[in-house]
Formats: sequence, C-alpha cells, structure tokens
Amino acid sequence: MIATWDYLYGFIVQCNQSIDKLESLKEADPSNPYYEVYQSEVRALRAMYYFYLLDMYARVPIVESSLTQMKDVKQATRTEVFNFVKKELEESIPLLEDEKSADPGEYYGRMTKAAAYFLMAKLALNAEVYTDDDWTDNVRPDGKNIKFKVGDTEMNCWEAVVAYSDLITNSGYALNQGTDGFLSNFAVNNEGSQENIFVIPMDPSLYKARNMYLVRSRHYDVGKAYGFGNGGWNGSSATIEAMRAFGYGTANPDPRLDLTYYTGKVKGPDGKYVILSETGEELEYLPMAVKLMFDKSDTSMKMAGARMYKYEADATATEDGQCPHNDWVLFRYADVLLMRAEALIRDGKSGQADLDQVRNRVGAPQVTATLDNILKERLLELAWEGWRRQDLIRFKKFNDAITDRPKTEAYLQVFPIHTNTLAVNTNLSQNPGYKK
Repeated sequence: MIATWDYLYGFIVQCNQSIDKLESLKEADPSNPYYEVYQSEVRALRAMYYFYLLDMYARVPIVESSLTQMKDVKQATRTEVFNFVKKELEESIPLLEDEKSADPGEYYGRMTKAAAYFLMAKLALNAEVYTDDDWTDNVRPDGKNIKFKVGDTEMNCWEAVVAYSDLITNSGYALNQGTDGFLSNFAVNNEGSQENIFVIPMDPSLYKARNMYLVRSRHYDVGKAYGFGNGGWNGSSATIEAMRAFGYGTANPDPRLDLTYYTGKVKGPDGKYVILSETGEELEYLPMAVKLMFDKSDTSMKMAGARMYKYEADATATEDGQCPHNDWVLFRYADVLLMRAEALIRDGKSGQADLDQVRNRVGAPQVTATLDNILKERLLELAWEGWRRQDLIRFKKFNDAITDRPKTEAYLQVFPIHTNTLAVNTNLSQNPGYKK
C-alpha cells in the first residue's frame, strides 16, 4: 500500500505547490480575479486526493503548503480529515465552473462544479463511516445527527446526499439509454458522454496515462488476439458472490452480465474464438472455478473466473494495451441515482424512482428499493468502477465471510500505514490492529 500512499501524496504535493504559486501571483496582482478561481479548482482537486486517503487510511497528515517541514507534519484524526475535505469542497464550489468535465474543450478533465457536487455527495453518504474515529468497536455515529450546509440550508447527511444529487441532475446529466448506452460510457471514444461526470483523459500520444485494469484481468492469449503483445496478465477476476448476484448460470441473468464480464469462450476482434497457445484448444473462462488457493496440478487455474469486459478493447492502444483512448471513468450519473436512492431510504423515504431509472435503462425487471437491493444494484451497475470496498464497509458487510474466506476483523476496514512511511515521520502512528 505504500505505492498508493505515495501516489496520492505526490499529487497533493503538486497541488500545494500550485496553490502556493497562485497565492504569490495573487499577492503581486490582487486585481486579477482568476488566481482565486484557479486556486479553488486546485483546492477541490486536492480535496479529492484527501477523500481517497480518508477512505483508505482514515488517519492521515493534512498538509496545506509546499513549505511545511517534515517535523511539522502531524497525523489528523479521521473526523479531522473528513471536516477538512468537507470545508475545502464547500469553499471551492462557488468559484468552480459549471462546464462538463468529461466534454472535450477547455474544461476537459478539470475539476468543475458537478465533480465537486459528486464528491460532496460521496462524503455525506459515507459520513457515518468517516466520522467514526474508532472503527474497531462496530459502533458508528447516526447520520441524522451529522450536519451539512448546502447553500443556506442545514441538513443531515442523507438530506445533503439528495441535495447534491439534485444539483448534478439540474446540471444536465442523464443516463445514456439502453445496453448500448451503458457500454458507451466505456467505449474507445467515450468523450462527451452525458452520463460521465469526471474522467481521467486517456490518449496514447498526448497523456501517456496507463490503464492496466483490462490488462491485469484478461488472459495472455486474449491480449495477443487483439495485437497487444503480452497485453494480458491473467489476474483479477470476479468473485463467486458477484457471479451469483448477476445470476450467472440461471435462466434470467442480469442484462449487465455480458456487458461487464467475459464468461465462457471468448472471441477475438476477427470474430473467431481465442486459441490457447499452450494447448491449441479454445480458451474458455470458468466463472465458478475461482479458488483462494489452487493446487499446481489444477488445470482450471489459468481460466478460472469471469474477467473484465466493461471497457471496449482499443485496437490502437499502445504499451501492450495499457495506453488506450478510453477515458477512465471516475464519477458517473448512474452512481448519483443510486446514492440518492440509498440516502432517501436511510432517511425514511422512497428511493424507488431512482432505482427504477437505473434498472429500466438496461431492461432489468423492477425490484423493491430496499437497502439490500440497493447494495446489490451497486454491484450490478458499478462493477469494476472502484466503489465496492467502500460500499461494503458502509453497509457493514465488508468483514462478512465469503467463499473460501472466513469472517474478518473490523480493523481491516482501514489499510495499514507502511512501515517505511512510519520510519520517515515519527509523528505518525500505525492504524489500530496492525503491527507497528
């Protein structure tokens, strides 16, 4: 986890350098209104990186200037980090632009109002978790007692989720309709999707950003079939629980099963089945053959598990398929609808209309909007999009036993701080439950 910690703080350092530079420019030219606007954009971006640190590590240092010395870097409580992220976003939003960040143009890939609204909705949705300074005792604050101020109105955290979701809806975001609309969010040319709110712009020649998720999941020979050289690591796959949720092997699986996973035999871009280079047989993924540990003699090991399909394979990708044109989707509108549905239910109201929108889009039958069904829907709709761990923690199911893994301890909801990081800064202490 040290790579993740260093990655996030690396961007925070860059944000702090930019904020400090803009502050000096503002002092030299106080009549120029743009410096404060640019500062707000960078502050909101920095808040996003702190949001991820809050979510994963809970107790982290808050560093607001590039001039801060290591000896002055102190560890904040989880609640303090939560309040910092909240404050930074609230103070930045009024100066952010209304433009759509996923549309090509001046604000493409930049922090705009809708992206900040989305982060505020996530912050409010998880407020019970993020204000819990002792996550090992299984007792959390009550969301109805956690207050947000949206505009001039004070609200509890569930009301705030709804309010920020409404602001995103009113900003012109909507679902792309049909199964083709679902997949268009992840197409090679997915710029300008009316559903995508915030993306990582990807272009093999312009940005050199890498997306290794497809590469990690697909078999070596699938990568070769698409001309990606060694563009397949034959790694990450779906869990047995995910396959059951999608109804794999049943008469009526969820319509998103084949939009999300490779299952069974796989065809290459030429329309022919991919051939295993080792045996000359047709490659066939085995979704229910996943195991925690495989015996070396188990021939199903290399084909076990459903693999990631959601992002369209880009035939023009470089670096063995790791540098495609598909923008990587971080925030999208379907998530907003499901956040709002969940918040309404937690606040004693109905989330049926929002849940229906998400399911109707792909032709899935109606189900009652309960919290259990919302959690399941978040898997069906948002698989591979990076929210499942957070969702399971919020629903108090992260530590439950699953196939081949017994129930785990509550302290594992938060990642450990790497020993190398602790050695560099003695002001930091290890998170509860882990060895120092």
